[in-house]
Amino acid sequence: MAIAPRLELRQGQSLVMTPQLQQAIKLLQLSNVELSEYVETELEQNPLLEREDDTVDRMDDSIGTPDAEQEAGSLEGVEQTMDFDSSAPANFENDSIDAPDDAIWEQSAAGDGAGMRDSSTFVQPSSTGGSFDGSLPNLEETLSNSISLQEHLRAQLTMIEDPIDCVIAVHLIESLDESGYVPEDLSSVAEILGCPEERIEKTLELLQQFDPPGIFARNLAECLRIQLRDCNRLDPAMEALLDNLDLLAKRDLNSLIKKCGVDAEDINDMVAEIRALNPKPALAFDQIVTQSVTPDVLMRPKAGGGWVIELNGETLPRVLVNNSYYAQISETARNKNDKRYLIECLTSANWLVKSLHQRATTILKVATEIVRQQEAFFINGVQSLKPLVLRDIADAIEMHESTVSRVTSNKYMATPRGIYELKYFFTPAINNNFGGTSHSAESVRHRIKSLVNDEPAEKVLSDDKIVEILKKEGVDIARRTVAKYREAMGIGSSVQRRREKKAAL
Repeated sequence: MAIAPRLELRQGQSLVMTPQLQQAIKLLQLSNVELSEYVETELEQNPLLEREDDTVDRMDDSIGTPDAEQEAGSLEGVEQTMDFDSSAPANFENDSIDAPDDAIWEQSAAGDGAGMRDSSTFVQPSSTGGSFDGSLPNLEETLSNSISLQEHLRAQLTMIEDPIDCVIAVHLIESLDESGYVPEDLSSVAEILGCPEERIEKTLELLQQFDPPGIFARNLAECLRIQLRDCNRLDPAMEALLDNLDLLAKRDLNSLIKKCGVDAEDINDMVAEIRALNPKPALAFDQIVTQSVTPDVLMRPKAGGGWVIELNGETLPRVLVNNSYYAQISETARNKNDKRYLIECLTSANWLVKSLHQRATTILKVATEIVRQQEAFFINGVQSLKPLVLRDIADAIEMHESTVSRVTSNKYMATPRGIYELKYFFTPAINNNFGGTSHSAESVRHRIKSLVNDEPAEKVLSDDKIVEILKKEGVDIARRTVAKYREAMGIGSSVQRRREKKAAL
């Protein structure tokens, strides 16, 4: 066989992602605020796009004229509401955006860009952070921005491993007032979430360890107590002072000296320490109360049972393609550049309308299936969260797992138990040794805690013994997982527990 350069013709199949499909996927992962900004930019750049409100006003002035004909926009023909009976099986059509997530594909041949095409061109992901436009950010876009208190607290939620405690923590973060306090009466929170008030108290104790010190207090005394405990200055005398803040407000130092059991010099030092603390820790971040989240999906109970899930029309931009204007100016276009520009504008406008349509439909399908899978949570409360992963939703609605991941990021749903981001309904599962239904992580944690509480002082269970007991009950769990769950619940090791129980005897 001669070694020489030559030409060969090969036939093969591969998946490509057109620029239009890239745009559709980009819109899918945007939040409602980012989507509105993106549509505003397109309205400025594309003369064939119009807002629906502007078009309606103009049509009112020109009823009966041919120029008033418009093409419907983002949600024309989209069923914005889904209601179902919990006993009915899921049935969805696979008409949403679904594409590989591992690489960016590029169309290599001229065409109308209608979707997947045969091509041999593959482009590796660029270094632009996965953005679909190849331009680098401006210098002004790289400057750091000040974060809000809610963003600062959400970043610390990684300290909480329990998914149920995380849901409770999100609710308490949203209930903070402008000073950083939570309501003193937690019974209303327990009623909304459908869990015991003791569980709320336990989660609140974890949140009170967050930065800044003093956050999540229920009153001024508790706020100061948290800060003093953080700097290791909470002694019995200081506790007595915090219990009598009314005397400090009246400047009744003589009564405080008797209450605290200290002399005048000590009481002056203690008062100076109190004044150095921050009674409103939230004001260190922003002076303006953070606006509440606007949900993308609305959920409400149906009269005959089941739920009604609908899109929030206020968050969906509505745009129209002005075909009459295109027909008018296309007649005056004489050179190829003008005609090419008009065709590109018309194609871009039509694809934007279609992408908005697909985005709305996909969000509605994913939210409906999440409600179907986690219906026990909405009925019984946070204790009934089921194990759920992205693949469960993707298989049920016949979409790619990466599509579900994009939909559940930065999308919120208003439920009878509060507003939650869609991704918070996904909780890990632990396999069953006997091939039955998987155990949720929360139920396994509860079982570990029960075993520790019931162990006698003379026979404290080690982590290996707990693993052995759980495996006999059908829970496939590793020793390191038991140790992680135990530490997350604040339970000491077997050596520590043995010492504490013997000391109690």
